[in-house]
Amino acid sequence: MSEAKNPDSRVPKSEEDLEDFVASVDTGGRKIFGTVGFGLALVALSWSLFQLWIASPLPYTDMVIKFVPLLNDTHTRSIHLAFAIFLAFTSFPALKGSPRDRIPVLDWLLAFAGAAGAAYIAVAARGLAERPGLPTTTDLVFSGLGLVFLLEATRRALGVPLMLVAILFLSYVFFGHLAPEVISWKGASFGKAMSHLWLYQEGVFGIGLGVSTTFVFLFVLFGALLDKAGAGNYFTMVAFSLLGHLRGGPAKAAVVSSAMNGMISGSSIANVVVTGTFTIPLMKKVGFSSEKAGAIEVASSTNGQLTPPIMGAAAFLMIEYVGITYIEVIKHAFLPAVISYIALFYIVHLEAMKAGMVGLPRRHISPLMRRLLSYAIVACGIVILSAFIYYGFSWVKTVFGDASILIAAITCGVAYVVLVAISARVPDLIHDVDALIVLPDVKPTLLSGLHFLLPVVVLIWCLVVERFSPGLSAFWASILMAFIVVTQHSLKAALRKEGRELADGILHGLSDLYHGLVSGARNMIGIGLATAVAGIVVGTVTLTGIGLVLTEFVELISGGNVMLMLIFTAVISLLLGMGLPTTANYIVVSTLMAPVIVALGAKSGLIVPLIAVHMFVFYFGILADDTPPVGLAAFAAAGISGGDPIKTGLQGFAYDIRTAILPFMFIFNTQLLLIGIGNWFELGLVVITAVIAMLAFAAATQGYFIVKSRKWESLALVLVAFTLFRPGFFWDMVFPPTQTMDPAAIVEIAEAQAPDGKLRITVEGETIDGKYESKVVELPLGAAAAGIDRLIESGIEIREEEGRVFIDNIIFGSYAQEKGGLDFDWEITVIELPSDRLPKQLMFFPALGLLGFIIALQRRRRPQLGMAEA
Repeated sequence: MSEAKNPDSRVPKSEEDLEDFVASVDTGGRKIFGTVGFGLALVALSWSLFQLWIASPLPYTDMVIKFVPLLNDTHTRSIHLAFAIFLAFTSFPALKGSPRDRIPVLDWLLAFAGAAGAAYIAVAARGLAERPGLPTTTDLVFSGLGLVFLLEATRRALGVPLMLVAILFLSYVFFGHLAPEVISWKGASFGKAMSHLWLYQEGVFGIGLGVSTTFVFLFVLFGALLDKAGAGNYFTMVAFSLLGHLRGGPAKAAVVSSAMNGMISGSSIANVVVTGTFTIPLMKKVGFSSEKAGAIEVASSTNGQLTPPIMGAAAFLMIEYVGITYIEVIKHAFLPAVISYIALFYIVHLEAMKAGMVGLPRRHISPLMRRLLSYAIVACGIVILSAFIYYGFSWVKTVFGDASILIAAITCGVAYVVLVAISARVPDLIHDVDALIVLPDVKPTLLSGLHFLLPVVVLIWCLVVERFSPGLSAFWASILMAFIVVTQHSLKAALRKEGRELADGILHGLSDLYHGLVSGARNMIGIGLATAVAGIVVGTVTLTGIGLVLTEFVELISGGNVMLMLIFTAVISLLLGMGLPTTANYIVVSTLMAPVIVALGAKSGLIVPLIAVHMFVFYFGILADDTPPVGLAAFAAAGISGGDPIKTGLQGFAYDIRTAILPFMFIFNTQLLLIGIGNWFELGLVVITAVIAMLAFAAATQGYFIVKSRKWESLALVLVAFTLFRPGFFWDMVFPPTQTMDPAAIVEIAEAQAPDGKLRITVEGETIDGKYESKVVELPLGAAAAGIDRLIESGIEIREEEGRVFIDNIIFGSYAQEKGGLDFDWEITVIELPSDRLPKQLMFFPALGLLGFIIALQRRRRPQLGMAEA
């Protein structure tokens, strides 16, 4: 209770306290040495090897199947959770005062019992399959105890918030009849609840834990191996060498390095600590206050969870929940993440301008043209290399077929040797922030770690060209990363002709590999538990139907207003996300809040792609990481900066307002998610205007553009940003986007639509619960055909009665039945077709004209305010 009342008590006061704080919320609070510590490390190592084993093609070969049983999802998810629970009880002390240098006997008992409860699902898999819905007493005992142990492990590893959320939903499962009438339900028996939540795959062992087992672990392991190899330090130093000389350079470098590390990180807190220990002291050195330095790092790190390709593991969950491919998830998430980082970079620039800051000095100052030429050569080299990889190897695959894998492996090996040879010719990078008095030179810094990019290239190649699953792609990237970790030191020593260091290099590499595998498993403890506990929320929703009640509640308080509905949903997502790790965060908010937007939006005529809805709730769930009083990322940053954690969190949230407006914009303008873009010109227009809009909004929130802005100028910048983000808002007032048609002509209208077009209809009718409902639905019509056939393709058969059109039949499993939620005898009251009008993008001209006017005014005031403000 004292911690809740006094948040400052949670702030780490020293470097040792910081390590303890990070460990307590990320990788475990105990420091166990000796035989016991080595034994626990071997358990973590075994978990990593197990995950690599089940992800590899090896277990599926005929030779292996003869000796090793083939494991299905039931087995692997159970074993995955057993490892997580065991390591949670042995790595995290029960209480603040519990011993951290040893493991009490009770914790050992809990660890083995909890692991047994999880592993029981694998051991009893055949029996459970033979008696679905008829659990035995043994089943119920293991289920009940397993659930209790899971909750306690979650409390230790992830804190109280997620455990309380799970307990709240469990209470509703059993005691729903005691709840207020508006949300009451009959309640479930213990047997029914355990069957749903534990014994089968509707709850704890559902999609979330499945994604954690199949995809997430390998990407977290890949990130851990990258870090052990030195890639994290490489990314940071490259960012500093390129940007550290600019005004407020260390902060700008912090944004870029956090973005690069955040792309492969599954935790905001881990990202803060990995990059913040380096960047925050340097930001303070050039003039940023403790709170602002911490807030910049927090904003950068939390945004990393929104950035492809990992998105804090949410990208892989979206594959399952939204039903689209991994490449599509990455495509839709890319532009919002990029413009959000560009805006944060610009905010840092404005802060530096206001304070009159300077950057760090360079060791060697090259002429401007030479530097620009160097950057251009590097950029062109990357583009040429990417084009060669994609088009060159695509040709090789076409010509050589299966042999292209061997050719690619040989090419990759040669490239690795060449890149390490280049790295061996330049000095190794420093790791001590205090040693960074002047900036490192760009060229040697950039060349020192190019081989770290090779596994990333392999990962992208496997995903994009080979079209492997994310799990198999991460497996091959991790195998290459492990090879690099083991060999890079000895290969450098050989190339530098340091023969005496060859053996040391090999031992160093093996040690790094061992620690990387162990670290990857320990980093997964919280994620594995989070996805399992979030499954309790998912199972409760499917068992009780509470999701429909929540929809009705939001509809009631919003009064049916779309904008109020989105605001309330955003606030609830923000509250639900407080204290939750990224994966659990996404599962909870997407399960509870995404259906709310879909259902209420359809009633109001707002039809948006499901990925936009999931991105909306995910964005606000993630923003909870820097929102006081719970924001753990802000506490970690404050521990490094020495600033006040609440002020750090508030400042970080102020910086993240630019991120908070994006979901509202892409709900109404899905082109920001690269949806519905027809050609390259339209793509370029969307990207350019989105960047300008975000920069204008950032300037408005900072009250500073070219010079200090007047209030009306800030408001005008907000108007510019809004118009560029959503040009249709004002355009639709003058030229309605749709025209209504008589439902009696639905057959002819359906036949006239373009191939693979959609038909937007308004329907009204009585639900199975006896409620009268009205909603808007877009029906996919499929290929060109007769109107009746296209309507059947969408899932409906119609009938006419006295000039009115009704749905006579719903085809089971069709879009109309599963996605549209339509039912028999509902009336089609309106058909909407796109209007023939001028493009909404014409609104860009007045917006850009207003922006130019503000620029001209501020440039005229610039000489009058002196050089300090310029």
